[in-house]
Amino acid sequence: MNQPVAATPPYPNYLVWSIIVTVLGACFCCLIGAAPGVVAIVFGSQVSSKFAAGDDAGARRASEQAKLWCWIGTALVAVGVLWTILSFFINGMSFMSQEFLQQLQHAQGR
Repeated sequence: MNQPVAATPPYPNYLVWSIIVTVLGACFCCLIGAAPGVVAIVFGSQVSSKFAAGDDAGARRASEQAKLWCWIGTALVAVGVLWTILSFFINGMSFMSQEFLQQLQHAQGR
């Protein structure tokens, strides 16, 4: 009574998510944001190989670790995006206020 073994593991490997997090982390947070994505890629790539070797528990743990590191990377990317938006806003307001002060000084000087 041999039952066929599933070709794909029942656990997600989160490779797409981890690659996206790695790329966005490198764009917005430098290496700090990309590092969790790389760790997630490593754990995600272990899911299929551990499942194929018959290590079901190891495949499940690798999947859980990949998911955890994807969430950590996503949080860092979100902070990086917010920081980038905030810095553009603050720098833009600083530039606009300097321009406004110059116009005000010219108007008073006339």
